[in-house]
Amino acid sequence: MDPIDGLNLKKDSTLAMIRAAQQRGWSVSCLGIGDLILHEGTVKGFLRPLRLADAFVDALATHASVAGFSKGGWYEQDEEVLTSLADLDIIMMRKDPPFNLEYIYATYLLERAEAAGVLVVNRPAALRDCNEKVFATQFGEICPPLVVSRRQDVLRAFQRKHHNVVFKPLDGMGGASVFRIMDGDANLGVVLETLTDFGRRQIMGQLFLPEIVNGDKRILLIDGEPVPYALARVPMAGEARGNLAAGGTGEGRELTERDRHIAATVGPELKRRGLLFVGIDVIGDYLTEVNVTCPTCIRELDAQFSLDIAGKLMDTVETRLGVAGQ
Repeated sequence: MDPIDGLNLKKDSTLAMIRAAQQRGWSVSCLGIGDLILHEGTVKGFLRPLRLADAFVDALATHASVAGFSKGGWYEQDEEVLTSLADLDIIMMRKDPPFNLEYIYATYLLERAEAAGVLVVNRPAALRDCNEKVFATQFGEICPPLVVSRRQDVLRAFQRKHHNVVFKPLDGMGGASVFRIMDGDANLGVVLETLTDFGRRQIMGQLFLPEIVNGDKRILLIDGEPVPYALARVPMAGEARGNLAAGGTGEGRELTERDRHIAATVGPELKRRGLLFVGIDVIGDYLTEVNVTCPTCIRELDAQFSLDIAGKLMDTVETRLGVAGQ
């Protein structure tokens, strides 16, 4: 995971997972990518045993305000202990993008732990293979018109055909560097030059979906099955991005029939690949992204619908671990 002191206490989903594990009496430790090592054939980590304060756990469980914990006192952490990852039962991979070479190297090391019998969520090979934007294109029948290229002529032709499009990097998150381009936009050239690094980097062009005004819905799936409610990230005035990090407002909604169809289309492949916790993004009738690295929105949905999504995830993980251990 990322450094614990940098987590957003108000909404970070990793904290809900730690709370759910701690409430089950599980021992929890945290480590970062830089704490992983491979030495004499064994993958190890500098683990720091972690315990959330009881009052903070209660606040998370009841969806109460955590503002009073902003200056500390919400967790205790022991000194780091060099530990063989094979001694662990479960590793939850919750490192935020960027999905760079360091992230890939971490999946190599986590894969060694997986080979030793540790349940890694999500599966390291699937994290490498399933780029969050390109993976969605595997389900073309439920995706909007799109193109992946680094050639300006191809990207310009896509814009001319569809008139109102968005261009975005393949490795971004939180709506960063997503540009909406319409006919006659004088910034098209500089946008494409910037995103492709002058033709050296693949990007995605996608039809702009006007239904974004009603929200970019995040649907969470646990072992291929959707949570029955989605969080619609509604853009703020004057914005074309619904991401919460870009100022969007989260509104919980019951899944529609189309949402369930999209989830049912994607779900079996997620399960086959060992992707136990995934967030898919749906705008209108279309799948736009499949988020596998560090899906969020647990706490917003829990609060609005009195759910315990992290608890359900831990139950699923425990079942999977039991099956693997037989």
